[in-house]
Parts: sequence; C-alpha cells; structure tokens
Amino acid sequence: MILAALLGAVAGVALQLQQAVLWPLWACQALLALGGLLLPAARRCPGGAWRAAVAALAAAALLGGLTGWRALERQAQALPEAQEGQDLTLLGHVAGLPRAGERGVQFEFELEAANWRGRPVRLPPVVQLGWWSRAAAPAEKADQGADIAPPRVRAGQRWLLEARLHRPHGLANPDGFDLELWFWEQGLQATGSVQTGRGHEPPRLLPGQAWVPVAAARQAVRDAILAAVPDARAAGVLAALVVGDQAAIDSVDWDVFRLTGVAHLISISGLHVTMFAWLAGVLVGRGWRLLARLWPGLLYRLPAPTVAPVGGLALAVAYAVFAGWGVPAQRTVVMLSVLTLLRLAGLRWPWPLVWLLAMVAVLLLDPWALLQPGFWLSFVAVGVLFASSWLGPAPARPGGRLAWLKELLRTQAIVTVALAPLTLLCFGQLSLVGLLANLVAIPWVTGVVTPLAFLGLAWAPLWRLAAAAVQLMTLGLQWLAALPWAVLERPALPGLLMALALAGAVLLVLRLPWTLRAWGLLLAWPLLVWAPLRPPAGEFELLAPDVGQGSAVIVRTAHHTLLHDTGPALGQASAAQRVLLPLLRAAGERPELLIVSHSDQDHSAGLPELARRYPRLELSASYDTRASAGRPATRCEAGQRWVWDGVGFEVLHPRAADYVPGAADNSLSCVLQVTSAGPGGARVALLTADITAREEARLLRELPALHADLLLAPHHGSLTSSSAAWLAALKPRQIVIQSGHLNRYHHPAPEILQRYRELGLPWVASPACGAARWRSQEPQRVDCQREQRRYWQDGRLPQRLSAARGPELPTASLAARRQ
Repeated sequence: MILAALLGAVAGVALQLQQAVLWPLWACQALLALGGLLLPAARRCPGGAWRAAVAALAAAALLGGLTGWRALERQAQALPEAQEGQDLTLLGHVAGLPRAGERGVQFEFELEAANWRGRPVRLPPVVQLGWWSRAAAPAEKADQGADIAPPRVRAGQRWLLEARLHRPHGLANPDGFDLELWFWEQGLQATGSVQTGRGHEPPRLLPGQAWVPVAAARQAVRDAILAAVPDARAAGVLAALVVGDQAAIDSVDWDVFRLTGVAHLISISGLHVTMFAWLAGVLVGRGWRLLARLWPGLLYRLPAPTVAPVGGLALAVAYAVFAGWGVPAQRTVVMLSVLTLLRLAGLRWPWPLVWLLAMVAVLLLDPWALLQPGFWLSFVAVGVLFASSWLGPAPARPGGRLAWLKELLRTQAIVTVALAPLTLLCFGQLSLVGLLANLVAIPWVTGVVTPLAFLGLAWAPLWRLAAAAVQLMTLGLQWLAALPWAVLERPALPGLLMALALAGAVLLVLRLPWTLRAWGLLLAWPLLVWAPLRPPAGEFELLAPDVGQGSAVIVRTAHHTLLHDTGPALGQASAAQRVLLPLLRAAGERPELLIVSHSDQDHSAGLPELARRYPRLELSASYDTRASAGRPATRCEAGQRWVWDGVGFEVLHPRAADYVPGAADNSLSCVLQVTSAGPGGARVALLTADITAREEARLLRELPALHADLLLAPHHGSLTSSSAAWLAALKPRQIVIQSGHLNRYHHPAPEILQRYRELGLPWVASPACGAARWRSQEPQRVDCQREQRRYWQDGRLPQRLSAARGPELPTASLAARRQ
C-alpha cells in the first residue's frame, strides 16, 4: 500500500505538469478533498489490489491538487499586463549574488514598493534586473540600456530606480532548454532592465543595507577569490565550488567539462552536498566520541550514531545555504533529511520505498523538478546504486590497499552505464571518456581542489594552490576532450524506446545472472541504431528555429541537410551553440552545406562555432569568411544549381555583377529557392535573408514566373522589404517571420503585417510561434513549437499565435489566388 501511494503521488504531480491551462481553484480543492476521503478508505478496502489502487488514486489526487494550488498562487504573482513595458519606479534591495559581465550586471531585486505614474502597483515580489551599458546591451534590449556604465552592484544594497519589466520569455525549440520553466521554478515572474538617461530619474543608492548576510558573505568570498587568483578562469572554478557562482566559469571551460562528463563536479550538485554531509558526519561522530572521554555519560544520552548523521545533515544544510541554496542542493538536502529521519526512527524499509519516499519529499518542495534533467540523473543514479547493491548477494571482493580503487571503479562504471540512455535523452551526447575522466577528477576535486578552496577562507594563499590544481586538471581534461572519439552523439529516442533503453541499461548493472543481464543489451539496442524519419525522395522539410533577432534555417531532404544562415549572438554564446547544435544532435544530422547569406551578425554570428564543429562542412557566402571561419567559402552567385534526392536547389541572388566595392551587405544577401518534385506537384520555399524592395523588384523582372509556397519574410518583416508587388506576385501559402521578442527594431513592422492581412496571406512570427516547421507534402500547414504549451509559459501566447497566423483561407481560395 505504501509503495502504491508513493507511485501515485509521483503520477499525480506528473499529470498536473501536463496541463496547458491551470484548473480553477475549486478543482484543486476538490482533488484535495477527494484524496483526503480516499486515503483512510484505502485501509478498509478488501484485497491487496483494491487497497493499493485506492491508495495510489488518493495520493495522486492529493499531490496533483496541491501542485495545482501552488501553481495558481505562483501564477497570481505574474506581472500585470498593464505594467508590462512601462517605466516603473522600484524601491528594493539586491537579494542575491550579482553576476557581472562584459555587457553589464544582472541581479535579483526584491521589491519593497513599486509605483507607476505616481500610483502604487502590485508587482511580483522578486524580479530579475539587468543593468546594461547601452553600447553593450543585448540586441533585443539595446533600447533599454543605460547611457553610462552601471556601477558596482552588491548584495544588500537598497536602490530607488526606474525599470521596464516584462514577463519571462525564452526561445521555444524542439529539445531546447525551457527558460520559462526555469524562471517559474525559481519564482521569478518578471525580468527587466534598469532605465537611465534622458527622461528618466537617475538610480539612487539609498543609505543602509538590507539584511542579507548570506548573500553578502558569498559576495565577499567571491571577490576575495577573484582578487587572490591571477588566472580568471581558475578563479571562476574556485568561486563556483565555494560559493556556487557557476556564472564565473568561462564558457570554454564549461565545454571541456561537458565533453568529459565532469560538469557535475564543478557545479554545486547533489554529489557535493552528499559528500560534504558524509565527511561532516564522520568528523562530528569522531568529535563526539572525543567529548565522551571527558564526559563519559554523554554517549548514553546521545549516542554517536545519532549525533553523527544529524550533525552531518545540519552542516550540509549550512553548506548548501552558503553555496546559494540552489534547487539541486535543496533536493539533496530533502533527500538526506528523509534518509536521516528513517535511520533515526529505526525503520529498515526496502530500498525502492526509501528511494520513492525521498522523491516524493523533493516533489513536495519543488514539483516542477520532475521536468528537470538534473532531477532524473540524480535519482536514477541513486536508485541504480541502491539496486546494484541490494539485488542478489554481493560478490566477495579481496581487501588490500587497492580495494577502495576497485570499489570506486565499480561504482563509477555502474553509474556511467545506467545513466548513458538518460544522458543521451537529455543532452543528445555521451562522453566516452567520462569514466576515465571521473576516475581521476572525482578524487582530485573532492580530495584536493575543494578542501584547498575552503581552507583558503582561513588563509588566502591556499587559493593559488587550489588554482594550480584546477589548471592541472583542466589541462588533462582538455587533452581528453580533444580526442576524436571523446563524445558519442545520437539522435533523441521516442519516449517508449528511451524507457526500454533505460530499463536495459539498469538491467545490465544489476547483480543478476548474465543470462538475464543479456536482455539488457537487446533493450538498449535502439540507442545505437535508431534514426529519425526523414522526408521521402523528392520532398523536403524546413525548420525555422526560434533564434531571437536573427535568422537560421535547416532544410532536410531524404539523405542531405543544408543550413541557411547561423543566427545571432546570444549573450556570451551564439544561436549556433544554444539552438542549432542541440537541434542537429537531437535529429541525428550532420549538415553538408552552410550558406551564410551575408555578413550581418544576426545571420553569421554562429559561423565560427559551426565551422569548428563540422570541419568538412562546405561553406558558401557572399563575403570573405576566412577571418571568422578560418577558411574561405565559395561565393554564392545566381545560377548555381544542384539536386539532392530529387529536390532542386537554386541560388537566385546576388548576380556576379552585384559584387562591386561598397555594395551594401543586405543587397548581397544569398537568396535560395528550394523546389520539391514529389507526387503532389512542385512546392517551393524561398529563403530571402535581408534583401530589400530593390532586389525584390529585380527578381520579379528577371523571373516573372517566380512564386513561393513558403516565404521566409525578407529582413525579419522590415519596412525595407515585402513590397506589395512582391507579395502579390509570389502569393505564398505561408509566411514565416524570424524575429526577436521585443526587439529594438520593432520587427515585424505593423505596416507589413497589415499588408499581409490585406492580401489574405497567413503568417507566423517566432516570438509567438517558436520554431516553425513546414513540409513540402503539406504546403498549407506550419507547425509551431509553442502550440505544445504548458501553463508556466506566457498565457497570452495562444491568442498571439492565433492572431499571428493571419486569416485561415480555405484550400479552394488559395488555389484560386494562385491561378
């Protein structure tokens, strides 16, 4: 019955997380009442099966109703629509650890009061603010930047300032990171930028400090580490280990840690907190026994086996708080608390019950953790270790000096094999050198780097010694990461196949006869051989990812893949790193040709990363790519044609005569036409980059029969393009506009959208649609990623998406317009 109730509780949370729109409060209260009635009734049910079913239903109703109630409370804190994008006067204090960068500083701001046009308004209690210098502000926020460089912002400071706030909005792509879920889980219901300059009151630093002792201490320690260690990259790793400031780690180092499978060692994860609790418990137990020698009766009142785990847990909580009290640390503290309470109560439950009880306790704290990869990686690893030591008798292992090394090798091998399918599901890649890297890095980080980093709190010179240890480790990891076979990449499996592969991996590491373990190989086999479906011969598929204020398109045929543009820079990374590479990995793609339409950064910022990641990638561009890609590209010219799998590709612009000194970048944009040859007839997609009305007119003169079933809106819907003559001649069935949310250029222009409406042209735009997928077999349909929404996403997006699709025209009228 207990097992059924725990499984039902997890299922109740999982089902609630599938809601697109939250149920009303009365429905959540009804679920809680139903669960309260069924739970005692379960004990009186005849038969074990009925009792278990009723207990599972009761637990599911209780946890589902409670999660829905909490979600409604959190949703009620959302930024009111009337205040979105307005100049608000905020009074509050810096609540956490500010994160400084090249563009400015970002911090959490806890509000004490807020005013709009002289009247008090209700806003979310905590917001995330960016104080950017205007010259270095993100492209979509440049009009919100400061005229002067932001000052040094510190934890606890009280400010009176003006800011513009918006509801959290992230990129929406298949297999992409859900930024809006992350904001929701962190309790941040608004983000914004500090406003300075003409028309704004200058921010004022107020006297006095808010009481945030932990954040202030963390900032003091981080500043001391950065001042004491000359190597900024090594100092960033130490800051991450001591105070949990993961933003201090250089992006290059993050790539190395990820490729070698040791990223979990650098972030304040469950492993750190668990190891700290174990070491602290050992030290507390030994210290208590030493005290018992002075007071012999001490052990009778409080035995060391009781004091040690409680003391270790208390110190682990203190460590987690000092390290930022991040969500992974919170989960681990809850799990350790459950295990400690069970031990103190003298309960010896089977491991599945202990494992599930810890999971339910974590979900009570943070139900949205169920959607985070870190949650599953942590719990599956713990469960596998439980199961591998519980099922069957442990084989006799010889003692000796190397026994600990053999046990470490066995443990790491078990976790690596069992987590391989889950790692591939979550990240699309698996480090093949991870076992070797972790065998060295785990004892090095936990036994050398971390102790030296903490001892540096007492004597700062030890931080330099710790930094030297980090540098030595990084050199070895860089060598491993550079090996050509260091990482295995596989496309994402469908849910059922992934569940089977995960079960097979777990079966392989259990202490069972090999005649049973061999079935694990069969179950895990799809992990190595499965490939996603591709378009049939003669047809193609086009994906316009959500890359922000920029452009990038993936075109797939039966056996080939082409990229048209690479997207913009996104903070310290690029759209290629954050969007395109994960998409290509998840689809199992290795592109053969990249066409960079022109040199503007919103189209070409990802070129260096893609050229480095795919050294055999053929390049075509309208400018010299040697400075950014390290190798030249073939110049794209009108008339270039080729056929892949029955699909025709042709470059329509620019002509050879257009390459003259002083020609504008936009006027040289490489325009690509893709034409299917399937049984449904020829379907045309036109990728236009940033051509202007002048180039549109020339193309219409030279190609009077030019048309398009799918049109990528020229220049993101700018007024400089999409002329009425162009649209009337092309008569596109669908238009996709790639633009950034609240971008400073105000793309797409309202006048262009009105033109679409007057001509009856359906269209979608990235902010409301997310990634847009179009297939030549279904030319009248565009699939939007944001149609698969959840309640933590912006509730206004369904209406925006409906409006963004423009008029829905019947097939007959579409056909008539094309005659």
